[in-house]
Amino acid sequence: MGQPDAPAPSSPHLTRTGNRVRAVQLKILCVVGARPNFIKIAPLVEALRKHEALQPYLLHTGQHYDERLSDVFFEELGIPHPDCSLGVGSGSHAEQTAQIMRRFEPVLQREQPRCVLVVGDVNSMVACALVASKFHLNHPLPDGRTRPILVHVEAGLRSFDDDMPEEINRRVTDMLSDLCFVTDPAGLTNLEREGVDKTRVHFVGNVMIDTLLAAREKASRSTVLSRLSVKPKEYGLVTLHRPRNVDSAARLRELLGVLNEISADMPLVFPAHLRTRPRIVNCGVDLDNTRWRVIEPAGYLDFMHLLANAKLVLTDSGGVQEETTVLGVPCLTLRDNTERPVTVEQGTNTLAGTNAASIRAAYAAHVAAPKEGRVPDLWDGRAAERIVAVLAERLGA
Repeated sequence: MGQPDAPAPSSPHLTRTGNRVRAVQLKILCVVGARPNFIKIAPLVEALRKHEALQPYLLHTGQHYDERLSDVFFEELGIPHPDCSLGVGSGSHAEQTAQIMRRFEPVLQREQPRCVLVVGDVNSMVACALVASKFHLNHPLPDGRTRPILVHVEAGLRSFDDDMPEEINRRVTDMLSDLCFVTDPAGLTNLEREGVDKTRVHFVGNVMIDTLLAAREKASRSTVLSRLSVKPKEYGLVTLHRPRNVDSAARLRELLGVLNEISADMPLVFPAHLRTRPRIVNCGVDLDNTRWRVIEPAGYLDFMHLLANAKLVLTDSGGVQEETTVLGVPCLTLRDNTERPVTVEQGTNTLAGTNAASIRAAYAAHVAAPKEGRVPDLWDGRAAERIVAVLAERLGA
């Protein structure tokens, strides 16, 4: 007589093929929509693909779609091309959010993901979070839950400035999320203050730093400095893109005026954001090409090389504050607030404000005593591994 059939697998995540039991892959739908999202999602997709029971499904909303801001990042960071693209494009906050929501729901219906993972603070994130939080799966999860688990990576960041659309996106998404993965210790305090249950919150480190550390050696081979005729530690790097800084001709004129003064001390490399370049022309400030290198948006590897070798960085970007902290490069943030206080408290970042007088004062203080910092806790290149470990446990994988 033959051997009797083995008992059926007891786990809902196991299936039988003949006499073999294998894990059923659980679909994790990962949302990207803007340049910073690509940098953060790369290590997460890699870590998910290594887990035999988890299957990443990559969705690109198309919130930022330009070859220089999208395709090159997938190529340089080794991210597989998206499984789905919504092709939303630009528009007002309401138009863009509504279009993403309208186009995202049919994807959920078709793919039936166990989990929806969003990163950062852009409109794509909050739009997909809203839809996922109200969506019901065709079949419940093993614990009886009928909605996909909503995950926010980079939760708890707060600028306490409600005029920033990103601040609204962050707060709404954190309130909806089942799992909040925190990068900055201040995020733990912020979420506790807002009443988020501690069981939903995990301090895991910074996935953007995972990408930076993984790409650092490859970025070191970039030839961008020679192409721009600048030498290591002899130039400043400028990034400006926030609406508050670039949409007002008067504000932009004041910022560029004080940066022009700094360019007398060192050449300034300025990869101009797509929405910033025409505004530079319209505000009427002449950027002398002997002291400025105004260039197209840089790819990730070129930009990391520019960051690592800069004498000083002047920026209004959130992610750049983090990257300069890990690279040990002094950074003056051209904003009145930051949602990343650890970069000021422990790192190399200084809030310089947005008016000429405060920026001049911050620059003078930097010249007198360049700020040195330390790398914050858990910014060690393993944040994605920690996130996937929590996800696997939560999903019973």
